[in-house]
Amino acid sequence: MSSPDSLSEAYFRNVYAASDDPWNFETSAYEAEKYRATIAMLDGASFRRGLEIGCSIGVLTYDLAAWCDTLVAVDIDERPLARARERCAARTNIAFERMAIPREVPEGNFDLVVISEVGYYWSDLDLARVADLVVAYGAGTTVQLVHYLPDVDEYLRDGDAVHAAFLGDDRFEGLRSKRAELYRIDVLRVRR
Repeated sequence: MSSPDSLSEAYFRNVYAASDDPWNFETSAYEAEKYRATIAMLDGASFRRGLEIGCSIGVLTYDLAAWCDTLVAVDIDERPLARARERCAARTNIAFERMAIPREVPEGNFDLVVISEVGYYWSDLDLARVADLVVAYGAGTTVQLVHYLPDVDEYLRDGDAVHAAFLGDDRFEGLRSKRAELYRIDVLRVRR
């Protein structure tokens, strides 16, 4: 029996057509606390070239860019990218691209890949492809996983299942982990 397909571009187009900020990234105290924890879990490290998969309207992107010489921020839909570009206009080290990862991938290598609140949208095959993509960036690449934990009906898995897929893959080693009531963060590294 095959797993369901990844959520489609049409799904996200409809979500953003209904609201400019469908998950309340700009106003939610929960989101603000989670973003602070996300940056703190980088443990003061800086990165040459980061990749943020699923940047949405760019709230986390703005802070993440301070830790990267260059940050490539991607999203599947152009509507949130337009808002992200406006929000982050003062950060000249960010390149925004519309793409559907893993079907489309940005050029070049990255030493940081942030997968925040997107892993549960991918099919089993696409989740495995994203892991392969990160590994292909080379030994020592840092991957940061951040996901909401409660089950959501339309998502293909919960946050714990996303993290378990990476933590159960021998190609990654866990570095740091934080579990809050509603989310978890894991920082891993591609094994040398």
